[in-house]
Amino acid sequence: MKLKTLILASALLGLTVSAFAVSKVGSTAAPFLNIAVGARAIGMGGAFTAMANDATALYWNPAGISGIDKFQTTLIHTDWLTDLRYDVIGAVLPLEHNDALGAQITLLTMPDQEVTTTQQSEQDGAGYFFSAGSMAMQLSYGKQFTDRFQLGFTGKYIREWIWHESAATAAIDLGSVYRTDLNGMRIGIAITNFGGKMQMTGRDLTRLYDVDETREGNNGSVVANLGTDKWPLPLTMRFGLAMEAFQNEKHRLSIAADALHPNDNDESVNFGSEYSFREQLFFRAGYKSLFLKDSEEGLTAGFGVHFKTRGGPSFALDAAYEDFGRFDAIYKYSLGISY
Repeated sequence: MKLKTLILASALLGLTVSAFAVSKVGSTAAPFLNIAVGARAIGMGGAFTAMANDATALYWNPAGISGIDKFQTTLIHTDWLTDLRYDVIGAVLPLEHNDALGAQITLLTMPDQEVTTTQQSEQDGAGYFFSAGSMAMQLSYGKQFTDRFQLGFTGKYIREWIWHESAATAAIDLGSVYRTDLNGMRIGIAITNFGGKMQMTGRDLTRLYDVDETREGNNGSVVANLGTDKWPLPLTMRFGLAMEAFQNEKHRLSIAADALHPNDNDESVNFGSEYSFREQLFFRAGYKSLFLKDSEEGLTAGFGVHFKTRGGPSFALDAAYEDFGRFDAIYKYSLGISY
């Protein structure tokens, strides 16, 4: 009954997002904000909006941190596409009444690149290098109002840079989780990256300009600043469902589905599952970006090991595989520490 209920609800999600699909691919700044956080979530195909109950909830749904009862931190590393490095560190501090505070830093970096020009003598490199990257810093607060309803809020600062140019803005995330009477099904809703637009500024955009090249004697070196376009953030709304298809003292099988409505792509659906043995050994599988036209994403899988030390902290080691079509597969690794 539980499985049939989730499949029916997921099918309705798919029909809904397919009916209103309007593509705006490549129309936002800071696309690194769409890179999924956490090996556990990726192993489940990114269907994590209603499942998020660890420190990675800082990315997926800030409401999820309100149920965490111990100080928890997570360290995540990913060798992303085209030699990019994607690193995340997050921490959650529980408060009274099941409330919690959280903080997270996300960093996308690339190796320094040598500057080249169109001049024949310098095509092999100008002899100096430039860097580029993206960063987000955030603070989150989650509150558990009842044993059924959780609410969360995140404020974040976002910055991107390339050589001497940079852009920055602020944004907020909002999330909620509601536990129903229908076999413990959770409903999660999250709206992420609601904020201002980003515009590149910097010293390389300053140029000397001749206002009227047809006239002699005028000032041909007027200082001018080139104006770049302003681009919105990748605003995304997620609607998630999750429940336990089977659970006893030793075994648990959780299933989940997420529907995504982004402002820079078509709508899609993620599916995922997680099997747990004694909450110590985990196996996960999922499928990402279903119904998304021309998507390179698809099958995901992962596993995890959680163990406690006597009188000390608990550790969670997770790894995930993500198929990326014509590109190399992505492998994500996460370390969680609770104390």
